[in-house]
Amino acid sequence: MRAAIVLITVASAGFAFGKLPPQTDAAKAQAAETAAKAAWNDKVSLYKTCLAMDRAADAYRRNLKAAGKDIPTPTTMAPCADPGAYVAPVTPVESKPLEAAGAHSPPGTATSPPSTNIPAAEMPKATK
Repeated sequence: MRAAIVLITVASAGFAFGKLPPQTDAAKAQAAETAAKAAWNDKVSLYKTCLAMDRAADAYRRNLKAAGKDIPTPTTMAPCADPGAYVAPVTPVESKPLEAAGAHSPPGTATSPPSTNIPAAEMPKATK
């Protein structure tokens, strides 16, 4: 029984030390964008936490003032820094126009809309 367990362990150890293929450029760009987005999300979370702490401190001071107690001097801290909107640091991969991408679009541009306002009864009959 022990020999079977050792044999299975040794046989499966080869899979654990196998190499993965190298990442493609697209995968590397995707990983960089994901890391940048995660860093921005962290900054947004810190900003929201800072705003919540400011609101809590203001409420505390208001409650002390309403109770007629002395308000302690606030500790000076850096103001909350808004991280702004997310901007992707990685430029997107240049995409092909629809025609070059193999889309099924007509070769020419449309000169009129695909439908008209003429009722079906007034339209000329199509020849077969």
